[in-house]
Amino acid sequence: MLQITISLPSGNQPKRFTCEKSSKVGDLRILAQKAFGLAEFLRLVTAEGHVLNDPEKSLEAAGLSEGDHLTAIAQQGKLAATKEAFAFWSPGSNRILTWGHPKVTGRCAVQDKLGPVRMVWGTGFLGGLPDFDLDDEGCAFAAILEDGSVVTWGDLGCGGDSSEVQDQLVNVKQLQATGYAFAAILADGSVVTWGDRAWGGDSLQVQDRLRDVRQIAATDFAFAAILADGSVVTWGDPQRGGDSSAVHRELRKVQQIQASGHSFAAILQDGSVVAWGDPFCGGDSSAVQDQLRNVQQLQATGTAFAAILEDGSVVTWGHPDYGGDSSEVQHQLKGVEQVQATASAFAAILAGGSAVTWGYPDGGGDNSRVQSQLRKVQQVQATSDAFAAILEDGSVVTWGQSSRGGDSSEVQDWLRNVQQLQATGGAFAAVLSDGSVVTWGDPTCGGEFRISGHVVNMQAALSLNLG
Repeated sequence: MLQITISLPSGNQPKRFTCEKSSKVGDLRILAQKAFGLAEFLRLVTAEGHVLNDPEKSLEAAGLSEGDHLTAIAQQGKLAATKEAFAFWSPGSNRILTWGHPKVTGRCAVQDKLGPVRMVWGTGFLGGLPDFDLDDEGCAFAAILEDGSVVTWGDLGCGGDSSEVQDQLVNVKQLQATGYAFAAILADGSVVTWGDRAWGGDSLQVQDRLRDVRQIAATDFAFAAILADGSVVTWGDPQRGGDSSAVHRELRKVQQIQASGHSFAAILQDGSVVAWGDPFCGGDSSAVQDQLRNVQQLQATGTAFAAILEDGSVVTWGHPDYGGDSSEVQHQLKGVEQVQATASAFAAILAGGSAVTWGYPDGGGDNSRVQSQLRKVQQVQATSDAFAAILEDGSVVTWGQSSRGGDSSEVQDWLRNVQQLQATGGAFAAVLSDGSVVTWGDPTCGGEFRISGHVVNMQAALSLNLG
């Protein structure tokens, strides 16, 4: 017999197991999984750093001895965000941990309804103009469970209450959200909506056209659904994307739709672009229409669009102060691989891993303070006013408005081996390789979630039923 101690990376609540030497590594993994109440582990690791990869190998053959201590590295968790709150879960588990705005973090109210969770989605208001905002209650979460049903919580007026359509939320495959409403695509291609009726929660007028829906995009105020035949159906605020009648005949063979806070832009099969919505916020692309050829990707701030062309160059339009005018950096925009956006600025990642920014300086458009550090950038995430970039070595570089996540100096020593980033409107959360999460930014938007120090092992927190 062997006595083996297993703990999570946080070191909290180590558990001791007594097993036969002939027991399999897979058996010990299952025992630990049940004991901690977590999803399936990726691996068990010895104190020397040896990974026990073979579940069929006996404990003795794996080199384990009496009194050995193992660390259980849990399945990589996932993050979702509303404007002011985060949600963390492991696919297949039946617990969700939330933090941030108190009106959104009512996890306990729905915890008893949760089965295994497949995906979590949040409403969130982008806005796009520094002086344009709504109240701070526009946040709710919706979780798709493995059985295809949906559970919602948060502010009742913006999607947190799905009771009126709950019996219709069966075999849900995808979710999308405006700032105040949700839309669910069912397995049969139909759509169910709920939340604020004026901003997408009421699709009654177009319901008979919502058949064979393939994808849904959303501004802060309206939805646009791409059908299987490549046509588009829109609803919600007519001034901010909900009315596409002016371009209806052009919306054929649509491949992809991107949304700013106030407008939509669609890439057609031939690589051209059709835009509609608020003309001052990207809904009118006529000034650059002849340049919009062979478009591969679109990205948007709250009021402007950026299109990556096949040759790696970029074309922009919309509000000139908030990303719509890239003339000052146009000579640098070569070999662009991806573009990310805050509410008022863009950041383009070039083929060599460097970054070029433009737009509102205080919203992330000025990266001069950290330009020398932005090398071998792998991924960029954004709050409404700041950027965070994961570098090749797993470290993170931030810039933009300090109070909205642009200053990560207090947690910089913990930002190592970062695997993914997520953002609310004012805070960032980074998932590390050991399952821990580091947060920074506006505390009221989820920038502060700590059990001890700055780092929280979220898998341990889930097992402790915290949050």
